[in-house]
Amino acid sequence: MLPAGMTEGSDQIGSRVVVVDDERNIRRTLSMVLEGEGYSVETFDSSEAFLPRLERGSVDVVLLDVRLPGLDGIATLAKVRETHADIPVIMISGHASLEEAVRAMTMGASDFMEKPLSRERVLVTVKNAIERRALSAKVRAFEATQEGDEEMLGESSAIQQIRDQIAKVAATGVRVLITGESGTGKELIARAIHRASKRANGPFVKVNCAAIPSELIESELFGHERGAFSGAVQKKRGRFELADGGTLFLDEIGDMSLDAQAAVLRVLQTGEVIRVGGEKVFMVDVRVVAATNKDLEEEVRNGSFREDLFFRLSVVPIHAPPLRDRGDDITLLIERFLGHFSREHGVEPTVSLTQEAKDAIRGYGFPGNVRELRNLAERLVILADNPVSLSDLPPAIAGADGRSRPPGLSDDRRHPSGRGIDLDRFDNLTLRDLREAVEREYILKKLEETGWNVTRTADMLGIERTNLHKKLKQLGLRKNVVTGGVIGAPSAPSANPAD
Repeated sequence: MLPAGMTEGSDQIGSRVVVVDDERNIRRTLSMVLEGEGYSVETFDSSEAFLPRLERGSVDVVLLDVRLPGLDGIATLAKVRETHADIPVIMISGHASLEEAVRAMTMGASDFMEKPLSRERVLVTVKNAIERRALSAKVRAFEATQEGDEEMLGESSAIQQIRDQIAKVAATGVRVLITGESGTGKELIARAIHRASKRANGPFVKVNCAAIPSELIESELFGHERGAFSGAVQKKRGRFELADGGTLFLDEIGDMSLDAQAAVLRVLQTGEVIRVGGEKVFMVDVRVVAATNKDLEEEVRNGSFREDLFFRLSVVPIHAPPLRDRGDDITLLIERFLGHFSREHGVEPTVSLTQEAKDAIRGYGFPGNVRELRNLAERLVILADNPVSLSDLPPAIAGADGRSRPPGLSDDRRHPSGRGIDLDRFDNLTLRDLREAVEREYILKKLEETGWNVTRTADMLGIERTNLHKKLKQLGLRKNVVTGGVIGAPSAPSANPAD
């Protein structure tokens, strides 16, 4: 018989029990009973000996005596609740008063057992505590992902392939690297892998590497000790510690600094974490899933991403397809989003689309992918007539002549043959210079359309506002507040790249 939370071949998540009691016979008896049912048990004779162990993580249930020498059980319970509120603590005592029992339950103890302890009572109480913790984790995971589940809808072959890949890798413990354009649902894929894995009862912790300043990323990932740097007024657990027993999702891993990459590589190799400013080593059991919208192989060639870390992360690569490659999924998704936002904003009847509007949306390229489609749906629910007609759609989608047209191909920029963008002016540029030139022009165009509103521009581009700020700095673009012009605005590409 395996304890709750364990399955054959699992890494025994949910089976780690700590016993804190000053009576040697009680510690020995509880160890024998629990280990006989497959639990892993550690024992301590005082709170002072136990609390440092708690900081190393990997504890699922604590059996804590009320009467202890030194720091008593009630005071220890308060400390556990402050730093590890999710760990169930079962209080045990042979001398506690009713007042102490009530106080312990009020402070967050999950249960209370009186000595002498019966084998059946101990096993049932521990089993129930683990099951309640697992249920709470599932509820938190469900609530965290409920809002985005609609974006995984679809019957296209591209989405079916993603589902097949998730089913294959989820049951294993291998690391996964998810690639794809911004807004394609990479986080949803990571969460789906977590939910289908043996770690589903553990935490899912996300880190957006692009949104955290490079000087703070190591503190976020590994935690820090009090006084480690200016502003570190108290110690902090890092994301690796918080994800112990679960999944750590490193989003936009391509934006991580080389120093942070080296630190992450060390943790992946050894499983050991050291907080910034600390010396104590913590062992963590974490499955890492990473995601990026960059070409990491090119980043490796450019020297901005470590090759050894790339190979560690990309044991199994999964590519999130852009929305333009998902066919009729676009229609399915826009209708689902319209229904969602109609309910959210109290619009009745549910906003629908005319056939012309459906065709236009279906023919648009959606550079911002599902995120852009979702934003479009909310905008239409709030501003458009019902049903939504072609005239209600943004010009980029409907087209000035009423026909849908791929984004970025406005009439004045088409090749004379009508085949697409005029590339002749880029003839002497390298592929990298071409990408930068086009990116500068397109970002500048969107900034001008929004009056240099960075938040709205980032929304139109389907990227995070912090990423757009980085792009502007990288491309040397900023508005001249004196003349109203643009500092660093792109000029026509030179015929000689060296000019």
